[in-house]
Amino acid sequence: MHSIFISGAAQGIGAAVASLFYQQGYKVGIYDLNTTLAEQLAQKLGPHAHAGYLDVASYDSWQTTLNDFANWAGEINILVNNAGVLYSGNFEQMPIESHHQIIDINVKGMLNGCHAAFPFLKRASFARVINLSSASAIYGQADLASYSTSKFAVRGLTESLDIEWHKHGIRVMDVMPLFVNTAMVQDMQAESIKTIGVHLNAEDVAWDILKLVQRKDHLLTPTHRLVGFRSQFLFHLSRLSPQFVNRLSNLWIARKS
Repeated sequence: MHSIFISGAAQGIGAAVASLFYQQGYKVGIYDLNTTLAEQLAQKLGPHAHAGYLDVASYDSWQTTLNDFANWAGEINILVNNAGVLYSGNFEQMPIESHHQIIDINVKGMLNGCHAAFPFLKRASFARVINLSSASAIYGQADLASYSTSKFAVRGLTESLDIEWHKHGIRVMDVMPLFVNTAMVQDMQAESIKTIGVHLNAEDVAWDILKLVQRKDHLLTPTHRLVGFRSQFLFHLSRLSPQFVNRLSNLWIARKS
């Protein structure tokens, strides 16, 4: 029985991933700052779910938590770097502390997770890393500047490690959804969400993560998985269109004149 370790798994996309993989017969690690919700979900799922505390911004917390899960599960096969935060609004009007927190959790948290999990993944019988990127990593988004920056970092590290860890038999991939109907986007202050709308739910993303994990690895297996038609359209548009067209289309999406 393979195992999956999920950061930020107490609610939203993380909880949907935990529930789906449990149904598929995986041992599931549900780790979060909110241990109450994490433990409630583990109890709801059953004996093959294990919950605990994780502060992704702390490398020590990652090491303690990964050891805890590996001792319980036997080995760590899949790491899902899901934990993230989003603050929106005009860049200069957001407190600098909010910008820093986005980087600490979305970027440093992912770096910590990949680095700390490597020894476990290297010796596992099967190993995957799935990072939560975003369609915001296709082109920088107005009113989401730091969040978009953080997701470009996720995309960059994913591509780099997917090449670097090939020799260890570890695939590193990401999913890139547009806006997902979770608590994270409920109070989002960005014109892009009004223009594009919210057409995905947490279960949509969870299913795409499962497909990535179950897909047979070969040279044509892509590193990025675009979740939903709109993400796919924007991704391919950005690759085929001249740069000024991409800028103009994003000005329209953000309603910036």
